[in-house]
Amino acid sequence: MATPGMLYVTMQPKPGLPIQQFHEWYNNEHGPTRLRLPKIFSNGLRYQAADSKEPSFLAVYDVTSMSHLETETYTSLRANRSPREAETIGQVDVKRYFWDLASTKESPLFVPIEQLTNDEAEGIILLTVELKLKDAASAEAETVKWYDEHVNMLSKVPGWLRSRVFKTSSLESGVPVSFTALHEFAKNNELGDVAHNAAAHTPGWKDVEEKYATLSAQRSYSLFYVFGPAPRDLQSLSQLEPAKSTFKSADSKTTTTNEPAAVITSYVTARDGLSIPYRLEGNPDPKAPTIAFCNSLLTSLHMWDPLVDILKAQRPQYRILRYDHRGRHAVPSPPTPATLDVLADDLRDLLAALRVPQLAALVGVSMGGATTLNFALRHPGQLSRFVACDFNAASSAANTGAWKERIAVAETPLEDGSAGIGKLAGQTVARWFHPATMQGKKDTAAWMERMVAANDVEGFRYGCQALWDYDLKPRMRECGVPALLAVGEGDGKGALVKAMDGFRGVLGPKGAELAVVPDAGHLPMCENPGPFWDAVKGFL
Repeated sequence: MATPGMLYVTMQPKPGLPIQQFHEWYNNEHGPTRLRLPKIFSNGLRYQAADSKEPSFLAVYDVTSMSHLETETYTSLRANRSPREAETIGQVDVKRYFWDLASTKESPLFVPIEQLTNDEAEGIILLTVELKLKDAASAEAETVKWYDEHVNMLSKVPGWLRSRVFKTSSLESGVPVSFTALHEFAKNNELGDVAHNAAAHTPGWKDVEEKYATLSAQRSYSLFYVFGPAPRDLQSLSQLEPAKSTFKSADSKTTTTNEPAAVITSYVTARDGLSIPYRLEGNPDPKAPTIAFCNSLLTSLHMWDPLVDILKAQRPQYRILRYDHRGRHAVPSPPTPATLDVLADDLRDLLAALRVPQLAALVGVSMGGATTLNFALRHPGQLSRFVACDFNAASSAANTGAWKERIAVAETPLEDGSAGIGKLAGQTVARWFHPATMQGKKDTAAWMERMVAANDVEGFRYGCQALWDYDLKPRMRECGVPALLAVGEGDGKGALVKAMDGFRGVLGPKGAELAVVPDAGHLPMCENPGPFWDAVKGFL
């Protein structure tokens, strides 16, 4: 039988450890590593002392079953610490406690903190009252009875949200039995003096203190950070010296640097177990509006490099999120064809992992343009506006046949033994790009050809199936999110301009504007980034 409980960790950085280094390590490495184990940890929360006492910091993790903390899945995290973690944690006074959950009482207004936005969660007050049992008959029963009264008393204070009572875990063999209560209160509450001595305000305290239990600790904390399974703390990273900011995980899936500016690259795990890589950069303020980019099939998140350079200079208020769609690097096991719904939901899950409740804007092109529109239709509350570029609102039988032919090219080795996707890359870029790009910007064409050739072949086979059979037109009129459509003037030799002009009128209740980018084909933001920016900057 599962015994839920809590991992409770107090921390006090030692003199000499810069506080930004402490926070960056904990927020970008330590915490997310644990939140990537949802079968063990259902959340992770960081608190700072509100009572001016030490230890100054507290981290709590709700554990689904305390027995999981004895499994190799968890113990290996400590056994295989990164050199950076080992160095940092050696400069922190750390105490870890295991607690088994004994009882819970909740206000009707209580919402699990991990389900709140950061703005809603930050500032929630936590009171802790820990008692160590005396060696007396009925000590445990009387202490539990007192805690019932204690919780009942605090639950009457305006702003109370939840109280939980925990007992020293059965995992802590040989440790004297203690109890602790964790009381959560809204930022706006009427605790008053009770916050400073909650035990003494509870009826029966003098009798319990005299006969049954000793007050071990009584603390007040304020919540300041909610972990997700993806590192996102650009703010702390941006405050580090470059030499202290550079980190690469053992599996090379997570890196951080502040040279020349703060950048986090990492991944989230999709619901089917597939890793979705992402890159987070731009404005390091955690409250900065976020703009995200959705790639074309066969490209990586780096297809946006030219536009991101412009965006950083022209719109420094934005935090910038890019990611590689499924099929770029791998497919789930067993392999499953992608769909536009799956692609839209991958983005939803990425935003949830990064705790981004709403995008300021989403920009997508080609398959990413269709994904962007579909995301707006499926999750309209999660973005304020979007730009969808160079895509069709519905697939066609002819297009599906063309994708099958391209799969055959990619999967057929060439005579020299090289991968067929290299041949496909050349054909694709020649089809995508405007003649002006192919003739006058050979470096751009070569860059894109290398990018396409690097796509995983099996990933392409299953990823392109998202474009085989879809039709967004029946739902486009109901779209309530402000939209701009954009297209390169030479995409499909002008055919896609006509197609997008034909369906822009049914996007939303009043239709959408269509911006045509000169001297560009299928990827105008790569071929002619300046004019593309001119076409979209007013909307953004």
